[in-house]
Amino acid sequence: MLLTTLCYIEKDECYLMLHRVKKENDANHDKWIGIGGKFEPDESPEECLLREVREETGLTLLSYRARGIVTFVSDCWETEYMHLFTASEFEGTVSECSEGDLVWVPKAEVWKLRLWEGDRIFLRLLEENRDFFSLKLRYEGERLAETDTVVYESGVGVQSV
Repeated sequence: MLLTTLCYIEKDECYLMLHRVKKENDANHDKWIGIGGKFEPDESPEECLLREVREETGLTLLSYRARGIVTFVSDCWETEYMHLFTASEFEGTVSECSEGDLVWVPKAEVWKLRLWEGDRIFLRLLEENRDFFSLKLRYEGERLAETDTVVYESGVGVQSV
C-alpha cells in the first residue's frame, strides 16, 4: 500500500502543473499532474504535503484545504491512497523541479493536457467546489476501468456521482 499526497496550487485562475518528463521509469511519464509525492516514515498527510511542495517547487504553503481521498487500484501498480489538497496562499518563488517542468496553466486549459483519465474526475470535483469526496479509481494498465465516488456534505457521505 502506497500513501501519497497531491496538491493543486492556485494563482490567478491557474494551477501549478508538473509535466513529468525527467524521471526514469516514471509511471506518470509525460503526464501532467499536481504537486506531491510519497509519505516518508511517520509523516502525517499534512507534513508530507508541505515537504513535497517545498521540495518540488521551492514554495512554502501558508494555508491549504483537504479536498478528498483518492484510492487507486491497478493491475500494474501497488494500491495507492492519495490525500488530495488545494492551496492558494504560499510564499517563495517557483524553482526548478528534478521530476519535470513546472508550468502555471490556466484552469480552462488544464483539460487539454495529457492527464490520467481519473484525474479528470477529481479535477471536475475540485472545479465544482465539492467540500470533500472519496474517489476510487480502478485501472487496467493505463485504462480507467471503474470508478466510484462519494461526495460529502457537512461531513456526511450523501451521494455517488
